[in-house]
Amino acid sequence: MKLIRLISICMAVTCMVLSGCASVNDVLVAKESGKEGLTHEYAITQDQAWDIARTVFRWEGADGIEEHRTEGYMLTSSGVSLASSGSVMGAWVENGADGKVKVTVVTKRRVKTDLFIPLSEEGFHRRFTQAVAIVKSGKKLPLTSPAS
Repeated sequence: MKLIRLISICMAVTCMVLSGCASVNDVLVAKESGKEGLTHEYAITQDQAWDIARTVFRWEGADGIEEHRTEGYMLTSSGVSLASSGSVMGAWVENGADGKVKVTVVTKRRVKTDLFIPLSEEGFHRRFTQAVAIVKSGKKLPLTSPAS
């Protein structure tokens, strides 16, 4: 336990020293630039998309989720682990084409040199698609992550 705590402290200090640490503001800027993020459209309602995005973040171990429903986005992060310094993430739910809902996710490593990211943009949409299938089958989304 002490070793994990020491590693966490070292990673946090390294993050501050490198000053290349990503923040939720970087996620917002990335989305606004339109150059980052991954977007898919789904044949579900906006309410369903919102609930699914929040659920996927929870399944994947995100920290608290900051919801900006009227602006159409949510922000969250994941903490430090042995494999990663964590990440910051955001999901946007917007009207898409032909009555579909457009969901965009942006994920950023807290430390750019990390090899692993707890939840990639592709991983988010893979889990989102899994959750859409659950909702369309008439079942409730489980609180814990179902098998992939």
